[in-house]
Amino acid sequence: MKILVCISNVPDTTAKVSFNDNNTKFNSAGVQFIINPYDEVALTKALEIAEQNAGSTVTVINVGLSDAEPSIRKALAIGANDAVRINAEPIDAFFVAEQIAKYAKDNGFDLIFTGRESIDYNGGLVGNIVAEMLEMPSINLITSIQIDSNNATMERDIDGGKEKLSCALPLVVSAQQELAEPRIPNMRGIMAARTKPLTVIEPSTVNASTPTINFELPKPKAGVKLIPAEQAEQLIDLLHNEARVI
Repeated sequence: MKILVCISNVPDTTAKVSFNDNNTKFNSAGVQFIINPYDEVALTKALEIAEQNAGSTVTVINVGLSDAEPSIRKALAIGANDAVRINAEPIDAFFVAEQIAKYAKDNGFDLIFTGRESIDYNGGLVGNIVAEMLEMPSINLITSIQIDSNNATMERDIDGGKEKLSCALPLVVSAQQELAEPRIPNMRGIMAARTKPLTVIEPSTVNASTPTINFELPKPKAGVKLIPAEQAEQLIDLLHNEARVI
């Protein structure tokens, strides 16, 4: 079985957010980047499946520039067999999906994983677009998956309960946080990652379909107003007339 895991290189959640070029670009100066946490969950589950199916391989793919390679090497240290970096700035979801779909189509994967969304833009679009381009079924937000021969059985949360689905491979799935517990690379994995193949390929020509006009930071939080417990009427008045939440 050939498994492809799509990973994003995203700012650490503790990073201070700012913009430059007239608020049209994220300011990455001094920002620590990491593997998108949902993608790391997807990678762990892909490795578990590969370990249960002899002869399986796990490839990670990233659309990004050379500064993404530390995250890619971490994915290799966690256990991926090899990696591919498509040498382009990830302009938008359609552009990223087009690059991944072209590589996947040329290399014939049985199972493609993405995280549910990236924690920077929170779009959750790439997996579904890849599936559409490859004419594969796509199952989102899975919390469990079992592979039996050429069939996948999955679960995901829905309003009021859980949904169980079955689908033949090849298949594209997106990982919910509960799917697996991310692995921490050990020293042996870190050393092995140095010699694992990381192939850099040039992107296909695709125009961005959603150019960025500008970014805006949320308004600073206002100070806290403390209302004595015996003045409930004043609290209700503030919530109704000032905060306008009731």
